[in-house]
Amino acid sequence: MAKTIIEQITDDIDGSANAKTVTFSLEGSDYSIDLSTKNRNALEKALKPYVDHANQQSRRGTRAPRRSRSTAPAKGRADLGVVREWARANGHTVSDRGRVSGVIQAAFDAAH
Repeated sequence: MAKTIIEQITDDIDGSANAKTVTFSLEGSDYSIDLSTKNRNALEKALKPYVDHANQQSRRGTRAPRRSRSTAPAKGRADLGVVREWARANGHTVSDRGRVSGVIQAAFDAAH
C-alpha cells in the first residue's frame, strides 16, 4: 500500500493556500508567520519605510559567546597541578585528576 502525504501551508491571516513561512525580529524577539504572496507583499510594504532607514545587523553577534575550555588557570588562581602538589606535601588527600575541593583550594590560597 502506497501513501502520499501532502503538506499544505496555509496563510495565518486569511487561511489561503500556498503560504510560505516568513521570519522577522523585533525588540530582540524572533517571530515566524505563514503568509501567502499577497499578505507577504502587504507586510513588506508596511515595513519598507522602516527597513529603508534601518541598519542591517549581522546574525553573527546575536549568539551568546562560547565558553572556552582553557587549560590555563583562572585569573588569580594557581595551576591545579601546583595546588595538588602543595596539598600532598601538606598532608591533604587529593586525586590526580578532576576537581580540587574547595577546602583544599581555600587552604592553598590562605597559604599563599
